[in-house]
Amino acid sequence: MLYNLILDFVDQYTFLNVFKYLTFRTGLAMFTSMVIVLLIGTPFIKFFSAKQILDPIRDDGPTEHIVKKINTPTMGGVLILLGLFAGILLWGDLSSSYIWFLIFIVTCFGILGAYDDYKKIKYKNSSGITFKFKIISQILIAITGMLLLSHFSEHGELQNLYFPFFKNLIINLGWFFIPFSVFIIIGSSNAVNLTDGLDGLATVPVILVAACFAFISYVTGNIVFSEYLQIPYIKGVGEVSVFCGSIIGACLGFLWFNAPPAKIFMGDTGSLALGGSLGAVGIITKHEIVLAITGGLFVLEAVSVIVQVVSYKLTGKRVFKMAPIHHHFEKKGWAESTVVIRFWIISIILAMIGLATLKLR
Repeated sequence: MLYNLILDFVDQYTFLNVFKYLTFRTGLAMFTSMVIVLLIGTPFIKFFSAKQILDPIRDDGPTEHIVKKINTPTMGGVLILLGLFAGILLWGDLSSSYIWFLIFIVTCFGILGAYDDYKKIKYKNSSGITFKFKIISQILIAITGMLLLSHFSEHGELQNLYFPFFKNLIINLGWFFIPFSVFIIIGSSNAVNLTDGLDGLATVPVILVAACFAFISYVTGNIVFSEYLQIPYIKGVGEVSVFCGSIIGACLGFLWFNAPPAKIFMGDTGSLALGGSLGAVGIITKHEIVLAITGGLFVLEAVSVIVQVVSYKLTGKRVFKMAPIHHHFEKKGWAESTVVIRFWIISIILAMIGLATLKLR
C-alpha cells in the first residue's frame, strides 16, 4: 500500500528509488511486523488473560504441562497475523498476484484456526473442531487458492516439479499439480500445528524456514542468480521475499512473549496460518521438496503422529510414549527447554542443508 504510493513519487524524488530494492523492502517488512507485535503484545496478553482466552491443556500430556501451562492465554496467532499484515500491506507490491494468493491462504487458514481455538476455549477442552470439518475446510481453501493462482498469475512453472541435486530431473504434473499443491499446503499447515506443543518450539523453525525462502524467492525471481544456480526463473516471484520477511519479523516479535516460559501461545490461529503460508510459498517458488528439507522438523512431528496412530490401530501398541514426538522425549525425562533447544538445533541444520541444495545441482 505505502510502497505503491511511494512509486508515484519516484520520478520526482530520486532518493525514493531505494524502495524499489526487494532487499530493502524485505528488511522494512521484517522490522515493521516485529515492532508491531512487540508494541501490542503486552496489552493483548493482558486483555486475553482478563477475558479468560486460555489454552486448554491435554489431560494425557506430561504432568508438568498441566501444572505450568494452565491459565496461559492462547490465540497469540492474532498478534502474528496483525504484524504480518502490517509488514506486507505497507511494503509489499499489491499489484502482485503472488502476494494476494499468500494473503488469501494465510487469512483463510488463520480464520479456520481462530474458529478451532474458539471452540476449544468455549467448551474448555483441547478437541476443538472435528477432524472432518477441519480437513474439508482446508481442502476447499487450498483448492480455491490454487485455482485463483492459476487464473490470475502468469506463473509458467506451476505444473512442474523440480528435484534438488538433479538439475535435469523435472516432472510435468499436468493438472495433478492441483491435488499435489493442496497436499503440500494442508500438510505444511497441519505439520506446523502439531509441532506447536512446547514454548517456542514451532516459532523458531518457522523463522528459519521463512528466512530460507526469503532468499530462495529472491534468487528465483532474479534471472541472473537463477541461471547461475540453475534453478527455474519465475518472473515476479521475488516479491514473495517481502512476505517471508513479514513472517520472520512477526514471529521474532512473538518469540519475545512465547519464549520459555511462554506468556502466550500462538494457538491454531497462528500455527495453521503460518504452516499453510509456508506451503504456499514452497509451491510458488517451485521448491516443494526443499520445503520438506528445511521444514524437516515439521515433517518429523507429523510422521510421528501418523506412525503412532497407524501402529495403535493395527497392533494395539504405541511406538512412542506420546505423540507428537516432542512429548515422547518429555515422557523420557528430558526437560522442556532441552527438547526445544535440541529441536531448534535440528532445524538450523536442516535449513543449512536445504539452502545447500541450491548449489548442489
